[in-house]
Amino acid sequence: QVRLVESGGGFVQAGGSLRLSCATSGIISSSNVVNWYRQAPGKMRTFVAAIDSGSSTNYADTVKGRFTISRDNAKNTVYLQMNNLKSEDTAIYYCNICAYWGQGTQVTVSS
Repeated sequence: QVRLVESGGGFVQAGGSLRLSCATSGIISSSNVVNWYRQAPGKMRTFVAAIDSGSSTNYADTVKGRFTISRDNAKNTVYLQMNNLKSEDTAIYYCNICAYWGQGTQVTVSS
């Protein structure tokens, strides 16, 4: 059974940092592209960042230079380091591999 479990969300002031984790089981995350998406209240889910099997990364323009995606293959975990957070980063953040999604973790940034 494939499971993706996000953690690390919380409440932070603008300019602060958070590190999200996506722990995977039942699927080899190191062999797949792992994506982070986010969904703000009343808005569509949008792409945030991705890391492929060769550890090449891709970012949405809105987070480029502030967010960093990385992976620990030994732990089957992918991370999203978020720095210089802004109020517009407030959303539920989801991990995605292929057709699988986690339950999401809430990030709230106060201005």
